Amino acid sequence: MQTGIGFIGLGIMGRPMAQRLLAAGFPLRVWARRAETLAPLEAAGARVCDSPRELAREAGVVFLAVSGGADVEELVLGEDGLIAGLRPGSVVVDHSTIEPATARHVAARLAEVGAEFLDAPVSGGEQGAIAGTLSIMVGGAAEALARVRHLLEVLGRHIVHVGPSGAGQLAKACNQLVVAQTMQAVGEAITLCEASGVDAGRMREALLGGFAYSRILEVHGQRMLAGNFRPGFKAHLHQKDLSIALSAAAEAGVALPGTALVAQLMNALVGSGGAERDSAALVTVQRRLNGLSEDLT
Repeated sequence: MQTGIGFIGLGIMGRPMAQRLLAAGFPLRVWARRAETLAPLEAAGARVCDSPRELAREAGVVFLAVSGGADVEELVLGEDGLIAGLRPGSVVVDHSTIEPATARHVAARLAEVGAEFLDAPVSGGEQGAIAGTLSIMVGGAAEALARVRHLLEVLGRHIVHVGPSGAGQLAKACNQLVVAQTMQAVGEAITLCEASGVDAGRMREALLGGFAYSRILEVHGQRMLAGNFRPGFKAHLHQKDLSIALSAAAEAGVALPGTALVAQLMNALVGSGGAERDSAALVTVQRRLNGLSEDLT
């Protein structure tokens, strides 16, 4: 089987992940729609391929980190996609966040050519990707995961086999609804403090030492207080992820009222021009609803 490693999707998350694999000494092949995203990897020693098909011919393991399910289907199953170049025994590891049903469909198609597909979405943001401390939730065959675990350990500290194909994506949907609702709660706490004449920064400091502590309160709470919404995770992507969670809930016949509420607020953020801001900018919607200026600073 081929010994090369392939990577497609060199954005905020994918670029540092690919750079970590390259720095760890793995021979890396890369492909991207936008040539400018390839330059840093090529300069560091990665080989640039002309198409996903060519990349698959040279790589026994291919990583994806793209925006959505349609992108994954095109890159894997399209006319010049990975499926045209993959050999039996190859493994495609998809770090994108997509619909569980799409993950199951792609896995079934790759099984027809003897290749494995692992849906392996991540949590930890850009800093986790840079530091190699991501949480990786995996759906697919345990044997395929065992074959690529040494590679995943370059990217993350917490790697969990959740279940069969699609299970990793369902776990990621759960992650995203918990993150969004916690951001909603942190934003409400900050808004309540300001409206009541209480120092929101001191409130956050107090809560960090108690049962209300969370990474969201620590990291995104500070973002909200500073008005720093440079994207670590863009609002329009979080909007897409909440849509996936609600779609999965509809399929399972489960009511998720908290998720539905925060999804509407995320829609408002995106619809009012905040699509490219960090999703922590959710607090600006709450502030506008309460007649407060958008900027706390």
